[in-house]
Amino acid sequence: MTVSYDIVVVGAGITGASAAYYLKKKGVKKVLLLDRGDAASGGTGKSAAIVRTFYTIPVMARLAKEAVRLFHNLKDEVGADGGFQHTGFTQLVPPEWVDTTKEKVAMHRGLGIDTDFVPESDWEKRFPWLNTEGVGAIVFENESGFADPVLTTEAFVNAFVKLGGEFRPRTPARELIREGDRITGVLLDDGPLSAGGVINAAGPWAKFLAESAGLELPLEAVREQDSIWEVRGDRPLPTTPVSNPIEAIYMRPMGEGRWLFGRGYPKPYYGVDPYNFKETCDNDFITDLYDRWCKRIPPLQGSKLLHGYAALYDVTPDWIPFMGPRAGIEGYYDACGGSGHAFKTGPIFARELVDWIIDDKVRDDFRQFSFDRVAADNMFQQSFGGNRV
Repeated sequence: MTVSYDIVVVGAGITGASAAYYLKKKGVKKVLLLDRGDAASGGTGKSAAIVRTFYTIPVMARLAKEAVRLFHNLKDEVGADGGFQHTGFTQLVPPEWVDTTKEKVAMHRGLGIDTDFVPESDWEKRFPWLNTEGVGAIVFENESGFADPVLTTEAFVNAFVKLGGEFRPRTPARELIREGDRITGVLLDDGPLSAGGVINAAGPWAKFLAESAGLELPLEAVREQDSIWEVRGDRPLPTTPVSNPIEAIYMRPMGEGRWLFGRGYPKPYYGVDPYNFKETCDNDFITDLYDRWCKRIPPLQGSKLLHGYAALYDVTPDWIPFMGPRAGIEGYYDACGGSGHAFKTGPIFARELVDWIIDDKVRDDFRQFSFDRVAADNMFQQSFGGNRV
């Protein structure tokens, strides 16, 4: 292997692109970023890209808070704003969640997150579009919003290249190269590359890359459907992304009267082959989604479907990413298993991962993200189930 890099990052989704950027920002000389397609060509590019902090696990709330701050200042960091829109974020709360949500909002406020309950007396004025039947509470996050997932990822890639990094799109990593208890490089179609370390940020394909070197990685690729609708503008409508666990749905504005609608947990999840899966929406998904939203937001009646699509989640057993080094193998770092959280938190995960790799500096709460939590039976426990962490 004559070509050598300090670190190779496999996968140019939001986490991999951010990790590559922060490696160069740290001063790592030879960093290579690879992707089997283009930047954000996998699940990242089809993300709903809602930037919010409503998490029940403290470390996830901390990371999300830092992510919101980063998005507000993204242009200063990487030279482009990633299409970030500061709109706020509306979280509907089912009656059975209210007591736990009070605890979580207190936790958020203790972390410095600008969030609180909206008094019921204000609902009619602030949310004239909402059918409040069955709503136990409403939480509003003032600093949250949404972004463009492709523009955001491309901004990190461009900043990485500007700092001297090398990006190779349409270059799949076929295998990890292992020598004893160390990963020493990657195998490409045109031959091997040596590396001092490899970050596996390959999303739904990360499992296969890890297994090529005999490394266990319990990820499942599941199909996630979203849809884009044209909504009539002559009616009261939300001005923010809305999460609605009462009907297990979410939505966010896209501008020019278009909205993204999706389904949330609980719902059926089906494991698929990430190399061969249906990338269009199911008809029953569209019908069911429309009925759910029109029940909760009656002004959505008459909306026109523009198109629907399916992407992939790479899901871990506890719906929380694997991030960091692991015991028994040197030169290998997990950065995968986003489980639906990776867009908003990906850059902060990447930043703290790079601190761990380069400076051996890691916060105590971040250590649990390592794959080693599986063997230690130290899995994350969420309050509301599934990816509602």
